[in-house]
Amino acid sequence: MPIKTPKELFVMLLTDVRQGAEKAEKIYEEIGQVVQEPQVKEALQARAFAAGKVLATLEECFRLLGEQPAKLSGRLQETLLEDFRRELAEIQTSAARRIFALVKLNHVAQFHTGEYRALIAAAEAVGHHGVSLLLETCLATRQAFMERTQRFLKQLVEEKIAERAAGASA
Repeated sequence: MPIKTPKELFVMLLTDVRQGAEKAEKIYEEIGQVVQEPQVKEALQARAFAAGKVLATLEECFRLLGEQPAKLSGRLQETLLEDFRRELAEIQTSAARRIFALVKLNHVAQFHTGEYRALIAAAEAVGHHGVSLLLETCLATRQAFMERTQRFLKQLVEEKIAERAAGASA
């Protein structure tokens, strides 16, 4: 689809972020179904719920703009997910799998944080202050995910270090 105006570009970028949010909700639900650990399962269910709220917020952005999401391939997200599944399948230990998954979640969250910041700036530049405000709420949710993931990763690594130290002193 040829892009002729800044608004068309904005709609395309917003559509891409919307597709990512839609995919995230499905991924959290999918992973939550196979996870056995109750705390992780609960966290994933909460993330799926919050991702659904982000998706609804992005839909409201389109409504305020008077636009519909564009037709995009979504190939980048599919490729990232395929790579993640392939690489995760090659990791043998459960602890290493968890660390790998958390690191990848953090990478994706940082990528999406940059997307939201760019969209917020673009919405402000063209005078769509309501859209900008809604995007800021999505960014806040994304940042909360990222901070939570970093804390969980730190806790996991600290537990593994403590286990090794206990094993070495025994």
